[in-house]
Amino acid sequence: MLNKVLEKTIPGYRKGRDSRPFLYPDLVHGSKMVEKLINYVMRKGEKSVARQVVYDAFTLIEQKSGEPGLEVFYKALTNCMPKLETRSRRVGGSAYQVPYEVPEDRQKTLSLRWLIHAARARGEKTMRERLAGELMDAAQGQGKAHEKKLDAHRMAEANRPFAHYRW
Repeated sequence: MLNKVLEKTIPGYRKGRDSRPFLYPDLVHGSKMVEKLINYVMRKGEKSVARQVVYDAFTLIEQKSGEPGLEVFYKALTNCMPKLETRSRRVGGSAYQVPYEVPEDRQKTLSLRWLIHAARARGEKTMRERLAGELMDAAQGQGKAHEKKLDAHRMAEANRPFAHYRW
């Protein structure tokens, strides 16, 4: 009887809750993905610095390419999202790299991670310039982040014979 009462009063009762923390959209563009980008850029909890870096990178993109920075960011994000990846699976004492399809939220996470990592490895003077350069390269299908995606796809294709170990 108590369970019936609880089911009606508590939303999501016995269905499992979404364990991810709620993310507010960013202040300028109203986009949750831009806020995630800011969080990935942030170091030592200095969010206002990270926010300024991202917004300055967007304005640099607009000056250099003439396209809106937000559109270039979304284009770069979709160009770097992997559809397939390999995971290690032990079968009969041997470890095989088994290809899997990547869930959508992991695609976005990997794409953002690769973009920031590639931007930090670039040679420009400031992080604003590095981020802007990497986003513009990734939007055109170039750059280290896009190469990382292609490497993941090549690895999955090479290990296609082991796909039957997926369970």
